[in-house]
Amino acid sequence: MTDSLLSAGENTEAVVETEQTLATEEATQSTDRPEWLPEKYKSPEDLAKAYKELESKLGNKDEELRKTIMEELQADAYKDRPESAGAYELPEGIDSETAVDSELLSWWSEHAFENGYSQEEFQKGIEMYAAATQVAGPDIEAEQKRLGDRASDRIQSASMFANKFFPKETLPAIERMCETAEGIMALEHIIEATKDGNFSGNSSTTEKITEQSLREMMQDDRYHHPAKRDASFVRQVEDGFKKLYG
Repeated sequence: MTDSLLSAGENTEAVVETEQTLATEEATQSTDRPEWLPEKYKSPEDLAKAYKELESKLGNKDEELRKTIMEELQADAYKDRPESAGAYELPEGIDSETAVDSELLSWWSEHAFENGYSQEEFQKGIEMYAAATQVAGPDIEAEQKRLGDRASDRIQSASMFANKFFPKETLPAIERMCETAEGIMALEHIIEATKDGNFSGNSSTTEKITEQSLREMMQDDRYHHPAKRDASFVRQVEDGFKKLYG
């Protein structure tokens, strides 16, 4: 027999050594592995790598979710606006060429479209602008009544005088002045003061007052007629007598 008790003993020792080595390695591994490390991870490095991958995935999902929410909010905010800035319609009674400056209107249309304004919101802005810029003028009909029965003739005479004697560039100011009865009266005073003299833009007015001319003025309805009495005209007569007789 080739085998002997000695060789059997050697084999037994080798098996014992192997078992001891494995036990030692297992003990070492058991000692090196942290207790908090989940079983599915071999090392803390594996856990850290898995955490970073999870963090990246969650970050991407958050970004996608944020993008989706923003798109939904934008769609909801713009749902009532027209297809383009030029599709907005002006409120009734407002002329795009006269009531609102075209450049301003273009800016408002673009601004309303970019901010998702509805047709109603666009019109509201136009109406607010028109109300803010509207200047309440005098009541022309009421002012005419204050001038009496000859209002039309008096206004026409004042207009003819203004167009004849005032420079063209000053006429807008004269027209604004004559929007009221007082303005017409003031212009009539100038007309009366220049009847007997020369009047031009480059010469001074020479006024001639006589008792006869003043008495003729007293025959005017604007002086003696209760319904047509013109305070400015009456004052002109009184001032004339004061100049003559002190």
